[in-house]
Amino acid sequence: MSSFPGSPHLVKGGLVQINASTAKVERIITLQYNPDSLTRSLQPQTITGEGQDRSQALRLLGPPVETIKLEAEIDAADYMESAGNTVASVGIQPQLAALEMIIYPSSAAMLTNNMLSNLGTLEIFPMESPLTLFIWNKHRIIPVRFTDYSVTEEAFDVNLNPLRAKVSIGMRVLSVDDLGFDHKGGSLFMCYQQNKEKLAGMFASGSLQQLGINAIP
Repeated sequence: MSSFPGSPHLVKGGLVQINASTAKVERIITLQYNPDSLTRSLQPQTITGEGQDRSQALRLLGPPVETIKLEAEIDAADYMESAGNTVASVGIQPQLAALEMIIYPSSAAMLTNNMLSNLGTLEIFPMESPLTLFIWNKHRIIPVRFTDYSVTEEAFDVNLNPLRAKVSIGMRVLSVDDLGFDHKGGSLFMCYQQNKEKLAGMFASGSLQQLGINAIP
């Protein structure tokens, strides 16, 4: 269905997986509908504990630990025109699987590690996944790691393929403390923070008089 002529372009939120070494885009997952709300939580990294030097009270150890939560809806009805045959045969399972594979290691890597283990290799390294980016407009391109994921499937066809679902996603923002400055994700985080600094600079500061005082004592 074509949009109404002259209607503004609707920017979608979504997730992008890239190869952290080459920055090659491996998968783009566009949210079918933009969630009505987005919950963000920031926990400051401060120096705490007994015996803390008072001169350290205002010092920050690094950027805050930020978490993001959202709920997304997926409905087969809107996919019928673009992917009718796929929806008819498997419902919305491809969309759900694409989201869920973000937290799965690849089967090829798992089989390789199993083979190395059977050969007696002493050290098996944990499998590295692609770098996941949460994109919520051009100012928020954020490296993240899923912390929790749940899905409620609400309608099914005669073959029990899901046709409608609500997905809840929890994410932790990966900062330079997690990835380092030389990692692709670290540089993307710095761009994210610098964008915040630019936006903060656009804020029109208030006055002391608005707070009922003329000066700081």
